[in-house]
Amino acid sequence: MTRDNRTGPPGFGSERAMLRAFLDYHRATLAMKCEGLSDEELRSRSMPPSTLSLLGLVRHMAEVERAWFRRVFEDHDAPMVWSDEIDFQAAYDASGSTRAEAFSAWEAEVENSRRVERAADSLDLAGYQPRWEEKVSLRMVMIHVLLEYGRHNGHADFLREGIDGAVGA
Repeated sequence: MTRDNRTGPPGFGSERAMLRAFLDYHRATLAMKCEGLSDEELRSRSMPPSTLSLLGLVRHMAEVERAWFRRVFEDHDAPMVWSDEIDFQAAYDASGSTRAEAFSAWEAEVENSRRVERAADSLDLAGYQPRWEEKVSLRMVMIHVLLEYGRHNGHADFLREGIDGAVGA
């Protein structure tokens, strides 16, 4: 991996500033775990029959960003990127995907999420989660997405170690 150029979250700040900084830190962590790898290495699976790969994680997080920011606050019927149904597992299968395709979608969804968050007057902004059929706050969405990144960055650590270990072997 290349040098760690992430900006760490501050030790103090408002709730919103902390949530924003931690989300950006975890987004940067996922990108960092993918740096310097070829499309083939990014598609490398953890172990059969799992379809989990770094590229699959990037695709999945594009769907997560889309589902929690775009669908909740803008367009409840926005289709998923890689599934005609609401199937978050479909994104994990990156066997036919490329870095350019996956990162383009993920970066577009991250930018949309940032725009939605910055435009909100407060973390109490209410949106509608169509899968749950109930209202949720921006605060809840940011925490949920942050937890998703934390969990999946743990998977990214494991996947990257496997790729780096195979290259060094």
